[in-house]
Amino acid sequence: MRYRTLDANGDYTFGQNGANFLIDSPSAVAQAILTRLKLIQGEWFLDQTAGTPYNTQILGTGTESTRDLAVQTVILETQGVTEIVDYASNFESSTRTFTVAATVNTQFGQTTITQAL
Repeated sequence: MRYRTLDANGDYTFGQNGANFLIDSPSAVAQAILTRLKLIQGEWFLDQTAGTPYNTQILGTGTESTRDLAVQTVILETQGVTEIVDYASNFESSTRTFTVAATVNTQFGQTTITQAL
């Protein structure tokens, strides 16, 4: 597994040769998870099934029973993930923010992700 590192703005980093890549590490898997969580299902023209089903299972009213399962499914289907060790989510109605935190075992070790969706 190989991912180019991202800067604080989410842009690729360049100019450091091999130091610009996450290779076979928990950090590479964490970045893959976050990338998949940020992709809205149907957004990528080459694969309309890729991404997270925000429009049908996460956003809007009546999704309380489906959103956590949808996010966990995206995490578990990410290359390199072997299991979710710990998972928590929080919906803040005043800001309409859904935040996910997960500790994940990968084939390279354990990693933790936190993401406001």
